[in-house]
Amino acid sequence: MNIPSSIWTLLIGIVLTLASLWFGQNHGLLPTAASDEAVLIDGLFNTMMIVSTGIFLLVEGILIYAAFRYRRRAGDHEDGPPVEGNVPLEILWTAIPAIIVLGISVYSFEVYNDIGGFDPHAIHEAPITQGMDMSMHSMPGAALAATLSDTPPSTAPNLNQEKSDEAMQDPATAAVRNADQIPQLRNAPGVGSVAPTIGTSEDKAGQAPELLVNVTGLQYAWLFTYPETGITTGELHVPIGRQVLVNMTANDVIHAFWIPEFRLKQDVIPGRQSEIRFTPNKEGDYALICAELCGPYHGAMRTQVVVESQAAYDKWMQEQLVASRENLNQAVAVNPADLSPYEFLTPYTKDMGINSEILSQVHTDHHH
Repeated sequence: MNIPSSIWTLLIGIVLTLASLWFGQNHGLLPTAASDEAVLIDGLFNTMMIVSTGIFLLVEGILIYAAFRYRRRAGDHEDGPPVEGNVPLEILWTAIPAIIVLGISVYSFEVYNDIGGFDPHAIHEAPITQGMDMSMHSMPGAALAATLSDTPPSTAPNLNQEKSDEAMQDPATAAVRNADQIPQLRNAPGVGSVAPTIGTSEDKAGQAPELLVNVTGLQYAWLFTYPETGITTGELHVPIGRQVLVNMTANDVIHAFWIPEFRLKQDVIPGRQSEIRFTPNKEGDYALICAELCGPYHGAMRTQVVVESQAAYDKWMQEQLVASRENLNQAVAVNPADLSPYEFLTPYTKDMGINSEILSQVHTDHHH
């Protein structure tokens, strides 16, 4: 019995669709999803895997079929029939990829918006030409250079400065940041030069964060300070199920705060105050990696994020407070008048998870 080609096409299409859907959901290429925000990123990634798998199977299947079906037979020394082209087919295989790329682009942009990555109103609220000499418009590149440096003019609020001042009210944060040595640049939304904020999903956009942590990046370590308690540590501890707001800046060069299991990554920039929000939903220890080449020892700039129950987090916090009080008492007993912050912290860097050389660098930066 001869099966019509249309039936074969339909059956092959069903098999390819089912195989693509299955592999797109069961590829196992991503690490554990450990935050509420990971769902959006995983959905986008899985969609791209479904589409990619379908295209791969279709193209490779046609190639294998054509190589077998139209192979050269024994004794056949004739040329193949000339084929000049097929306009409808060429339109089809141009239009379909275009539609796919456009669809994925729109989906990607929606996901980016859903995690708070784009504020369309900011562009209109702070035009890039505000406060600039109009003669600059005739100078190629001048407007862009002025925007990247310090726009809008000084009469407008400097959000980076405001966030920096707020963070520096915490003595522990002020002890590890050299914000007084790094000017806080103004936002320029028109060209994307802003203090970036991601991780705020629509359903949590109006909610205040349940935990605030200040993060300082420097070559080659992460320093975490908890403003509510004054604790400084080289390892990030957060309770499960609570939304965490991380305020970040860098003391030297650009770093990148990346936790693969949370599916979120944010640049940490000197002179700008970045923010990232996440809600961890799985207990465990996860790697925090610097994803921006920041120097010769960039690969060693990593630490752990510990997601634990509220009880375990409270216990860890109490242990840190007790250790801090004990260290302070010892320091006062040894040298109550002349002990500098550097001299005070040096003996305890191992307990804090901070390399002593890094602390030395912080000390040096504060005195330059």
